[in-house]
Amino acid sequence: MDFSQVLAEKTDTILDKWILAVRKDRRIESADDLSYTAVKDHIPDVLKAMVTVLSKSQDNDIQSIVTASFQHGAIRAEQGFDPAEIATEYHLLRTVIFDTIQSDLLSGTPVEIIRSMRLIDAIIDEAIARCFKSYVEERLRELQQLQSSLTLHNEELTRLISANQEYLSQLAHELKHPLTSIIGYSDLFLRQQRRKTEIKDNYSNLEHIERVLRNGRQLLHLINDVLELSRYDSGQIKLQLAPTDVRELINNVCEMLEPLAAGKNLKVVVDCDRAPKELITDSFQCQQIITNLISNAIRYTESGTIIIMCQVLENQRCAIAVCDTGIGIASENQAQIFEPYFRVSSSDRPYLADSTGLGLAIVSRLVKLLKGEIKLVSEVGVGSTFTVILPLQIES
Repeated sequence: MDFSQVLAEKTDTILDKWILAVRKDRRIESADDLSYTAVKDHIPDVLKAMVTVLSKSQDNDIQSIVTASFQHGAIRAEQGFDPAEIATEYHLLRTVIFDTIQSDLLSGTPVEIIRSMRLIDAIIDEAIARCFKSYVEERLRELQQLQSSLTLHNEELTRLISANQEYLSQLAHELKHPLTSIIGYSDLFLRQQRRKTEIKDNYSNLEHIERVLRNGRQLLHLINDVLELSRYDSGQIKLQLAPTDVRELINNVCEMLEPLAAGKNLKVVVDCDRAPKELITDSFQCQQIITNLISNAIRYTESGTIIIMCQVLENQRCAIAVCDTGIGIASENQAQIFEPYFRVSSSDRPYLADSTGLGLAIVSRLVKLLKGEIKLVSEVGVGSTFTVILPLQIES
């Protein structure tokens, strides 16, 4: 019996059942917010290659599996999957395939059944190996970029610490834990790589890479914020004034941050109908302000809506407001919210681990640099509204 034909005819059914199984499996949380197409990815190519191999008397034509699995691994790395989630995906695929074609398999001869089962197992094992190889390569590429960036930032950080001792103790405290983790896991990873273990046995190595990358990103975020604050306080930021389409700027920022909001099922609403046609300002610094305010709103909002509004005011000014339905800020903390390293927390909710306490301090300084002002209205448990008022034109 030609089981390749059976598999070809039931490919769509297998895909639908597999995607449903992936969405239901709580071990694969990274797929929760992905579309049907994003979850499916290159799995149809793997199945197509499986059909090709099953139809041959020899099973040495696996180039299409190699290509499809390589692409699948790289994309899953970009989508934020961890190694265990990818392994679970392929386990579910194997189970769904055999469940779907079980009745057809049983109608074949013992020799045909054994050959088909062995080939399907071998193909999926090969797909897993190739997928993890490309996944590791993608993570290593990101790790290399991170290492280069950290090296450059370390030089700037050394200069900064030598010149400014005011925040040294707090900065050292914030850097201690992620730096320790990066050093420890990097050393462990490098020592294990020297042993040249097989790809299929590299799950622990992948987990170490993930920890390094996670801590490295947190460290870079902190360093970037410290450097931005230092550049302002030392007067190093020079304005580059130009006509700026504020509507387009806001839409671009919202598009960039949309995956963060989608990850928490937050609705983002933009109301720029009354926005000015253009501002004469520094578009980069203006974008930094809006990005920090919207990302902060997403970070401290667990459910509800983020609203961004822009409108022209009297006296040649305009207002950009970011409203959220987040945790809110107590009245006694509102005077401190723009101070460096201050972070909102409460008895039942400590401050977020990825918060540096510098975002709003940077915002307030950039607003002053753009000759504007910032206002806050907030209520605990209801939400916050940050309103930035800027001149329509900054005189050069």
